Amino acid sequence: MVLIAIVIALFLAMRFLPVQEWLRRFNSWVAEMGTTGILIFIGVYALATVLLAPGSILTIGAGFAFGLSKGFLAVSAGSTLGAALAFLVARFIAREKVEATAKGNEKFREIDKAIGKQGAKLIFLLRLSPLIPFNLSNYFYGLTGVKFWPYVLASWIGMMPGTLLYVYIGVAGKAAVSATAGAEAARHSWEYWALTSIGLVATIIVTIWVTKIARDALKEKAHLNSDG
Repeated sequence: MVLIAIVIALFLAMRFLPVQEWLRRFNSWVAEMGTTGILIFIGVYALATVLLAPGSILTIGAGFAFGLSKGFLAVSAGSTLGAALAFLVARFIAREKVEATAKGNEKFREIDKAIGKQGAKLIFLLRLSPLIPFNLSNYFYGLTGVKFWPYVLASWIGMMPGTLLYVYIGVAGKAAVSATAGAEAARHSWEYWALTSIGLVATIIVTIWVTKIARDALKEKAHLNSDG
């Protein structure tokens, strides 16, 4: 009971305190710490996921702080770890509280019924095209019948396109800021900026395309379930 009260208090703090500004400062801080900063980032990202903090700021900030490859790996590890922890909290610790919230969500009831038949495959599609917010969905999935490790694997793979997009936005944003300050413009030619812009646009297009495929697959499954 005490643990549930603490978790609720932390949720409220995330809602009413200047969390976004703190996350921006955190990104700037870890950027200067090398490998240690990446490990700290992964832990904080996982904790932020459990506490329903806005992950987009951290994800874009990872591109600023670590670049594309390291930023992608850091966010992928942190978001997957956070999704796993939230899943376990919902299943074994705060089940009654999460279940009460889920009962009032018609969309979740439909998803729960479908997951009972499709399992991790449907989790994967839902990660590609989220019907409910990422942080909240981690808790909801903990109430379903999906097994833990298939859930973790499906979540990890399904979150990759969105992770890549947001990290790339951070990388491109950093390059633009540096160019405005005159640092990057002196070191890179127009070809570099053209490739950076093309890469960003291509990532957006692929993410939208993958999302559409996932939505179509979800609609098809919903139609089959309703016929069944």
